[in-house]
Amino acid sequence: MSLKNKATEDTEEKEALNVNQTSKPFVPSVAQKIWPRAILHLDMDAFYVNVHILDHPEDAGRPLAIGGQPDQRGVVASASYEARKLGIRSAMPMSTAVRLCRDLKIAPANWDRIRSCSQQVMTILDNFGPVEQMSVDEAYVDLSGWDNPEEKAGEIRTAVKTESNLPCSVGLASSKLVAKVASDHDKPEGFTVVRPGEEAAFLAPLPTRAIWGIGPRTAEKLAKLNIHTCEQLALADLGLLQGAFGSQGISLKERARGVDGRTVETDRGLAKSISQEWTFSQDVNDADRLRQQLQKMAAKVAQSLQKRQLVAHTVTVKFRWADFTTFTRQRSLEVGIDDAETIYAIAEAIWAENWPPGQKMRLLGVGVSKIEAPQVRQLGFNFLD
Repeated sequence: MSLKNKATEDTEEKEALNVNQTSKPFVPSVAQKIWPRAILHLDMDAFYVNVHILDHPEDAGRPLAIGGQPDQRGVVASASYEARKLGIRSAMPMSTAVRLCRDLKIAPANWDRIRSCSQQVMTILDNFGPVEQMSVDEAYVDLSGWDNPEEKAGEIRTAVKTESNLPCSVGLASSKLVAKVASDHDKPEGFTVVRPGEEAAFLAPLPTRAIWGIGPRTAEKLAKLNIHTCEQLALADLGLLQGAFGSQGISLKERARGVDGRTVETDRGLAKSISQEWTFSQDVNDADRLRQQLQKMAAKVAQSLQKRQLVAHTVTVKFRWADFTTFTRQRSLEVGIDDAETIYAIAEAIWAENWPPGQKMRLLGVGVSKIEAPQVRQLGFNFLD
């Protein structure tokens, strides 16, 4: 029985009891007092690798990387824990990974299988509460509706492993921020619970980068202020932080203590952007080949828009020269578009204006943004200034 159905039956039962026993006040359970809000973050362990192992069990226990080939400028999409012990990490050039481990097994990502396994995991999570899927291998689940969220968190981890044969790590806390940090605390197959009131102590020794929203640049600015840990950030002078980060100073202090009011959103709204990009195995300066690649990517972007029944008002082209110089250019339109022909026409015009003939390209990308549900079907398009 799903939690939604159970909750409905429980509500009807309580309403009936209130009619017959109005003299008895509702007394929250001990668990409800401890957990006024309970949010679980689930993170699949080395997801692409373990999906591969489902179909290739002979590769279990060995250094394994999912991604492109080193002679085609491939990068590591996911690495087994055996490979990680050798210093191999996601987003690393595969050529570097091979230098670190000569016996590294390289396999391509099986996207159909990955998406199928992801859907299976999300279906399992749906049985426990509202789910906010963040990616194919990551999701939040609101367990606030249960009297025993810690027990349910353990059941989720077990159910995912039993039903999908894929390992995962979970973190349970009163906020999304702390739950996400907790899920990464004891990988692989970790199970970390941070009870209400323990958030600041849990985060205290961790580096500031562990906090949601703090990237390399922010961490570098904090380090210049001699702030390296969450505890140091939580105790930092507010005036000092506001001087360096403006109005964000208050939010930084709160997040360092685990304060995060974001809720689990089952409907995350429209995508902000949709894009495709292609890294060439060898630098390309052939105009016809570049146009062909633009056309292919425009078609895929259009297909994504149409599948979601959306239109876009901005088309962007990403350029990367052979020397790694990277930049983007874009154009906006009054009327939303979703067809490949129009997206390509605009992308090709942007490309032609910004590509010096003969310039070797390492990467080319096409994307759309300012996305919305269509109001009226386009009859033509005019560029905005």
